Order: sequence, then C-alpha cells, then structure tokens
Amino acid sequence: MTPLSLAALGLASCGSASTGDKAAAAEAKTAGDPGFTVTQVAQFEEPWAMAFLPGTPFALITERKGKLMLWQEGGEVREVDGVPQVAYGGQGGLGDVALAPDFPTSGTVYLTWAEAGDNDTRGAVLGRAKLVTQGAPKLEGLQVIWRQEPKVTGQGHYSHRIAFSPDGQHLFLASGERQKFTPAQDLNANLGKILRLTLDGKPAPGNPFAAKGGVTSQIWSYGHRNVLGLQFDASGRLWDLEHGPKGGDELNLVEPGKNYGWPLVSDGDHYDGRPIPRNATRPDLAQPAISWNPVIAPGDFIFYRGSDFPQWRGQAVIAAMLPSAIVRVAIDGTKAREVARYPMSHRVREIEEREDGSIWLLEDGKEAGAGHLLRLSPVKR
Repeated sequence: MTPLSLAALGLASCGSASTGDKAAAAEAKTAGDPGFTVTQVAQFEEPWAMAFLPGTPFALITERKGKLMLWQEGGEVREVDGVPQVAYGGQGGLGDVALAPDFPTSGTVYLTWAEAGDNDTRGAVLGRAKLVTQGAPKLEGLQVIWRQEPKVTGQGHYSHRIAFSPDGQHLFLASGERQKFTPAQDLNANLGKILRLTLDGKPAPGNPFAAKGGVTSQIWSYGHRNVLGLQFDASGRLWDLEHGPKGGDELNLVEPGKNYGWPLVSDGDHYDGRPIPRNATRPDLAQPAISWNPVIAPGDFIFYRGSDFPQWRGQAVIAAMLPSAIVRVAIDGTKAREVARYPMSHRVREIEEREDGSIWLLEDGKEAGAGHLLRLSPVKR
C-alpha cells in the first residue's frame, strides 16, 4: 500500500458549482485541509465498478475490457471465470457489478455490459449469475435478463448503473440515450430512461406506464442523457447523477413518471456551441437538484452513512473525472448544494462505502498507472 501526499494532490476548495450559497462557500473553503489521507491499495486496468462482499475480505471489480476481478484485502487479485464477451470500445465494455439483495444466501451477482448486435450496432445488457469463490473463482449460470431496445450504432452513453430498492424487491437500472438524443423522449424505447424491474429483469408491476405494455412498461422516468450514478438515500428516495453536454451535469431526485428534459432542455449547450434552452425555461419538466457548469464529469456516487467521516453523513459524495476530484454535496429537501471539492491526481470513476464505513475509490483512465484502488482514511486529530 502506498500513502499519497495530499499536498501533492493539491487539495483545494470548490468554486464552479452553480449554487451561490454563502454557507456552502464558507464550508468549501476548509477543503484545503480534507481531513483524510489516500492510500493506493491495488492496481487495475480501466476499472469501472466495484462491490464489496459483506462479511468477507473480498470485493468484485470490473475492468472495462471484459475482466471481473476478485480482490482480497491483504491477499491476491484473481480473475473470475465465466464473464461474457463484451463490446469494448468508446465508453463500452464491462460495466456495473452489484450483489443481489439475498446475496449472502444465494450468491447471485448482477453485471451490465455492452453487447454487439447486427450491422455495427450495440446495446447495454443486464445479466445475473451465481458467484463461486471456492477454488478458482467463477460465475455459474450467467443469464441475460434485460437488453437496451433498440440496439444502435456508436459506442457511448450506455449508462447501465444498477440500484436495488431498499426493500430488496425491485431493481432500478439506468439506460443511457446512446448519444442519439431523441430516444430519451420516446416512450416506445428504453433508451434515456430509468427503469424499474423485478429481480428477474421483467417490468415491475405498478410502473407509471405499465398499461402500455412492451418496453414502455419498464419505464420509471424518462428524458435522461447519460446516467452514471444511481443511489437511494437514507429516506428511501432515488437519485441519479448524469452527464450533461458541454456543461449541465445534474443530480436529480428521480420520481415516477417524470420527464427530466433531455434533449429539450439542459444547463449546458451542444459541443458545437449551439445553445440548448435552460431547465428553468420549462417548469413543466423535472428540475435538477443541482447542476454544474463547468462540468464535473461525474462517475458514481454514494450517500455516506458511516462514522469514519461524521461531517459527511447524509451527504452525496461524488466521484468526478473532469476535473478529477471528490465532490461533497449536501441535500436540502429536494435541492442540493456543493459544500466541498477535493482534487485528485487521476479521474475518479467509482466510489463505494464498505460496511465498516470506510470509503474506497477506483481511478479510471487509459494512461499507464492510472487505474488504482484507493482507500480514504480519516486523519485523527
């Protein structure tokens, strides 16, 4: 394990979030003294997601080229056999990994990945399998239980983040609009949507558009661009974290049947400079709890619940890739405000809280030496 110098990371306060909140700005100034150290624990190649196995020293970590790794604290890193072939390229490859709500008894894990189709098309898929850790680790009985419809050309905006409802009865899945814009508003496609499914991948009863049947019956909310974070807070409310275009990254409180506006509105503009009407011009559409312009290029996020960082409890702690950082956001009802930002040396793709309250990060990036598993440790005063 390699301790990193916080001074070398250049930790500093935030300043680009569109909050304008004086209290938030005052707190953010303290971010130059973050109150934690960073330790490099292991190295991976283009890691994307991780899930700690409760009550064990193990974690599963996905690598985008198509490897699932079983990391052991204080031990070796082993490759898990039985992983599907993935369509690697652009933003595609092996994506999220999540443990079933009954994992301690079933051993079931869920994976998402990009899958190739006909005529140079691709789409995200969701599968589940049993994880076997005795002997050589492997997946048994892998079955695809959901697909993006339709498959389209291109290699971006798969999203494919997984979240389970607090009662363990439903699976929520982010499905990106695949850089095709208009499918996000089309209720006959499941692109650009948050979906609510049963644990076996079928449309959940009681969804807002269940009566329409087909893929429409999967939809929980729509008008999303590229959702890379999907989490429930301590009150059981669902939030998403999504990329805007040139500006306009968003944290949203996700509610059933609501339209989140993409591509009709955004707090950013097209990459070629063409303007997009702002969210505020369409009060009939769901408004972001907070948006960023310039962007933070978010990865995943957590709502922190542990005791290692008591001042962070209840806040959204966000992995950011541009600029590379950890971003803390306080939730005020249905709104949010950035309170601190801690710059990091590489893109931060993933953040997870272990059951002991410790915080772990995955660095992302194709450059040599960028893909580390990191642990944050509070500084004792």
